[in-house]
Amino acid sequence: MTAKPSGLSPEYAAQFEDPSIVRAYPRRSPYPPETFEVLADLAGVAQPAILDLGCGTGDLTVGLSAFAATVDAVDSSAEMIDAARVRATPRFNVRWLQAAAETVSLTGPYELVTAGESLHWMDWDAVFAMIRRVLAPGRFLAIVDRDYARRAWWDEAFQSIIDRYSTNKAYQRYDLVDELTRGGLWSVAGECATAPIPFRQTVAELIEAFHSRNGFSRDRMAVDDARRFDDEAAVHLTRFAEDGFVDLGAIGRVVWGTVAPAA
Repeated sequence: MTAKPSGLSPEYAAQFEDPSIVRAYPRRSPYPPETFEVLADLAGVAQPAILDLGCGTGDLTVGLSAFAATVDAVDSSAEMIDAARVRATPRFNVRWLQAAAETVSLTGPYELVTAGESLHWMDWDAVFAMIRRVLAPGRFLAIVDRDYARRAWWDEAFQSIIDRYSTNKAYQRYDLVDELTRGGLWSVAGECATAPIPFRQTVAELIEAFHSRNGFSRDRMAVDDARRFDDEAAVHLTRFAEDGFVDLGAIGRVVWGTVAPAA
């Protein structure tokens, strides 16, 4: 069994079923349109069949559906799937599947499998066995991430606020791509980052985006701790705001590779 860094256990993954995290999810930064140009190229065919693992509220799925023939979007959280259905209606080429990625019933084949900010929470051995079964020969698994293009505000002082209030005290920093490669689960074929796009948020919106992250579910934080986090973060982030907004920018990152054959 492939070992995972601490802080990625099922008990922490379960936070993404919390209603407060689902409500906060729209405050995350967007995927730049260039992200989907990269993914369309990786699919290798016009109108591919795509499997999107850990689809959440559909941020990646909706962009994929613009060029795919079909998208099977899988998430273990019923709350996430319900939110995705609401925001993405109508999407007649998307099949929303509330199921664990490790055990979902799929036939494939898919020209592309994507995982946007989700694969780290899964049982890697089980989910790679599933991907190996449904991914068309020679096709790619793409790990997709998004980030703020400008991060001067996320300094040691802000990180100390995060560390102090996060409920995930087992968290260790890790590199997902390195972990999967070291575990012999896949081989990286390429990677790219998009050009930044404009994106800004009010201080309150940016703080709410943090409540969509592991360790900051309002359903699991003590009420006083959530309030103190919000207050301390607001004091810090206001220093970087202009006319009430923090200029963040948004970028996307895609790393793609081939899944290792069964041992």
